[in-house]
Amino acid sequence: MIKGGTLMDQMRAQSEACGTEIVSQTVGKVDFSQRPFKYWLHPMGDDEGLEEETHTADSIIIATGAKARRLDLPGEEKYWGNGVSACAVCDGSLPIFREKPLVVIGGGDSAVEESVYLTKKASKVTVLVRRDVLRASKTNAKRLAANPKVEIKYNTQGVEVKGDEGDRGLMRSMVIKNNKTGETEEIPANGLFYAVGHDPATQLFRGQLKMDEDGYLVTTPGTTETSVPGVFAAGDVQDKKYRQAVTSAGTGCMAALEAEKWLAEQEDVPDVQDGIQGESEVKKGNPEANGEVPEYRQNPLL
Repeated sequence: MIKGGTLMDQMRAQSEACGTEIVSQTVGKVDFSQRPFKYWLHPMGDDEGLEEETHTADSIIIATGAKARRLDLPGEEKYWGNGVSACAVCDGSLPIFREKPLVVIGGGDSAVEESVYLTKKASKVTVLVRRDVLRASKTNAKRLAANPKVEIKYNTQGVEVKGDEGDRGLMRSMVIKNNKTGETEEIPANGLFYAVGHDPATQLFRGQLKMDEDGYLVTTPGTTETSVPGVFAAGDVQDKKYRQAVTSAGTGCMAALEAEKWLAEQEDVPDVQDGIQGESEVKKGNPEANGEVPEYRQNPLL
C-alpha cells in the first residue's frame, strides 16, 4: 500500500524528471479565440488581479475538476474527513463507517445511488430529504424505499454535526430538524455523506468553450476534445457520472496522447524542392517531397 501524498510526490518527481515545469499559480483569464492560445496568471497571493505578462500555449489540457456542494453545518468542518464526506464510493469502505449508522443528505438519483451503496457497509442509512418527495426517478425512489436498511425522513434537514472532542475526534451523532413541525432531534450517526451536487470549475471558460446545462465541459464522445480544436478536458471538469480518481487519471492520459497527436498534425510539411534534386526526391517516393504528411508515430498503446 502507498499513501496518497507519497504517490503524488512520486508522480510530481517523475513529471519534473521528464521536463515538466510546474508553476504554482492560478490562471485568471484565457483567450481561446486564436492560436497560440493565451492565458494570464493571478499574482501570488492575489486571486483578483492579473499579471501583465501574457503566456501562450499551442495546446491546452483543462483539468480544473469539480467541487462537491456542502451545507456548512455547524461541526461540518471539524469532522470533515473524520465522519463527514461528499463521496460514498471513495470513503464508504473506511473502518469508521462499517456497521455504523450513517446519514445521507439529498433527494436526487445520486443520493439514492450513494445511499444504496452505503447499505452494503452500514448498519443503517438515514436519508434526509428537504421536500416531501424524492427528486430521483420513480425506479430509484422505489428501490430506495424497498431497502430494509434505509429510513427516509422527508421534510427534514440537517442542523448540526456532533462528535468527539479533540483534533482527531470522530463524528458520533447529528441534530436534524423537521421543516414542517420545527421539532429537532439528535440521532446516532457515525457518518454524514453529502449528495447535493457538484459545481465544475469552469467559470473561467464561459463563453469560450461549449458546456452542458450544469456547466460541465462538453467533449466529443470517446475523446477529451472540447469545442475548440487543440483544447482538451480531463477529469471531473467533464465527467458528472463517475468522479473517481482512477477515471480522472484515465482521461488525463487520453488528453495527453490526444494533445500530442494534435500538435504533431499541426506541424508544417516542407514544400517540394525545386530542380533536379527535388525531382529525384519525388521519383524516389519521398513522402515529404511528394507533399504527403509524414505518418505520425503515436504511442503504441493507443
